Amino acid sequence: MFNRVPRWRVKKRRNIDEETLLRVKFIVFRVVVVAAFLSLLGQVWHLQVVEGTTYQKKAEYNRLRVSPLSAKRGIIYDRGGNILVRNVPSFTVAVVPADLSKEQQPQVAARLGKLLGMPADKVTALIDERRTQQFLFAPVPIQAEVPPEVAFTVRERLSELPGVTVLVEPMRYYPEGELMSHILGYVGRISAEEYDRLKDSGYDLNDELGKMGVEATYEKALRGKPGREQVEVNANGLKLQTIKAWDTTPGQNLVLSIDLDLQRKMMQYLKEGMEDSHFAAAAAMDPRTGEVLATVSIPSYDNNIFSGSVKQDKLAALLKDPWRPLFNYTISGTFPSGSIFKIVTGSAALQEGVAVPGTEIVSTGQISIANQYDPSIVYTFKDWAALGRLDFYKAIAQSSDVYFYYLAGGFRDFKGLGIERLARYAREFGLGGKTGIDLPGEVEGLVPDAIWKDRVKGEPWMTGDTYNMGIGQGDLLVTPIQMLNMVQAVANRGVIRKPQVVRQVVDAEGRAVQSLQDRGMRKIKVSPGNLDIVAEGMRQAVEWGTATLAKIPGVTVAGKTGTAEWGPIDPATGYRPYHGWFVGFAPFDNPEIAIVVFVEKGKGALVATPIAGKILDYYFHREQPVAKGQ
Repeated sequence: MFNRVPRWRVKKRRNIDEETLLRVKFIVFRVVVVAAFLSLLGQVWHLQVVEGTTYQKKAEYNRLRVSPLSAKRGIIYDRGGNILVRNVPSFTVAVVPADLSKEQQPQVAARLGKLLGMPADKVTALIDERRTQQFLFAPVPIQAEVPPEVAFTVRERLSELPGVTVLVEPMRYYPEGELMSHILGYVGRISAEEYDRLKDSGYDLNDELGKMGVEATYEKALRGKPGREQVEVNANGLKLQTIKAWDTTPGQNLVLSIDLDLQRKMMQYLKEGMEDSHFAAAAAMDPRTGEVLATVSIPSYDNNIFSGSVKQDKLAALLKDPWRPLFNYTISGTFPSGSIFKIVTGSAALQEGVAVPGTEIVSTGQISIANQYDPSIVYTFKDWAALGRLDFYKAIAQSSDVYFYYLAGGFRDFKGLGIERLARYAREFGLGGKTGIDLPGEVEGLVPDAIWKDRVKGEPWMTGDTYNMGIGQGDLLVTPIQMLNMVQAVANRGVIRKPQVVRQVVDAEGRAVQSLQDRGMRKIKVSPGNLDIVAEGMRQAVEWGTATLAKIPGVTVAGKTGTAEWGPIDPATGYRPYHGWFVGFAPFDNPEIAIVVFVEKGKGALVATPIAGKILDYYFHREQPVAKGQ
């Protein structure tokens, strides 16, 4: 009986256990609540204090936007004040991905595609590509060059098209089309690679920049300085008001040295004279200043196809054309020079004392030499005719190959220049290097020598190689602009000026910001007296020799013809294909124009020379010429 536990004690113990448990639970709950509160407080502190500025900016940017303002691109004129390129307004429909939710995107893409007449999936693909690139606030161009009536319809329905905007952008228009395309070039939308390179220079993802021609060379001057505009937008990204604007600075204008009328005639005469040739090039310059008066490369292209949205069908046709209309043959095409190179060989021979004006050599129509390593092998090097006894002047005038074989490589007791001196003088005249003309895409060509042949072909240099180079054949490769540079050195009696197509950079009021005349000049190591002798031979070539088709009334012209063989022998004709050349200058006593003409498949004396004659005749005898020096 005494071992029984009282009931009230058991009950009390139970109460104590329950109270303890409740107390523990309450403490844990308080700890959890406090911890949660502290966590929330910490998060609020982090958002408001640590990242407050960042989120404030993001929130503000959803209401306030800073948008770039493109500067008006500079205008380009010829030397007579004719407009060669100008800006015309163009409408572009675009989408700002940040203002278009992914949920709304399919519906907006369908509506917009219907208005623009393009598939909705294409609209979606353009937007998704920009989302992937994380450029959410940069407008995505959906369609450029939208007709005004379509642009106005889209604008009226912007409330139904969140994220959509209509941009008014300047578009380049080239009124002369293919006549000036290789000089002017074109502008195009900046690529991803170009943007990465130029974004620190103030370029926007949707900017355009010069891609070819002077549009590319003078991009910095033409572009100007873009501005900015701070605007308030609504939830759909629509502009409500302008808060602040930073003005743009318009691009500077260019005045080219090009004479538009001469350019037009040069293209006309070149097209008429090249007959069934596939490509040709010509250029003329003022040797007194280095200003390029005209330069034409055929075939050409209409650079308007690159303005606004690229005309893909026309671009595809250009790219498929085997004769490469986009290629500027004047500065980028390399060819053997043929006999116009005799100007270099003759100048070098006079300067080195290998020949004098009275040096006489007899051309029987060919010379033969034995292989220096195997005398049983004999090579024959032909002249174009058996021209008989020739002095230096007659050799230039009649373009004797045999005479210049002697001067270049020697024959029997006559010691010639040899390849080292011949190559050195070729480079002295600017061959094997760029002229520095202010157009992109110029190439260097090639002046071969013994070191080059051993390295590239693994063969020794032979006397026959020197013979071939002495008349502009073999592995020698030149561009038309280099040969124009070469002949201006003779016209200037030893001075080479860097050719230039931009004469001045001017501001919007027409004030000269930069004058580019005489950008660079150098003297070659041939005396004026020896160049006088070469020039006299060239005068006689036009007066009675191979270049008589370049003769024009009232003006004394000096010139040199060239027919360059190249490639394998044609089995049908037994001959190699050839190109025709002419270089010259006028007037003889006081040169104000130097010229080069190159025609694929054309002989120099019969095709290139009469074209040059027509160009020179127009230059000197047109009814209302551009004033000299203007």
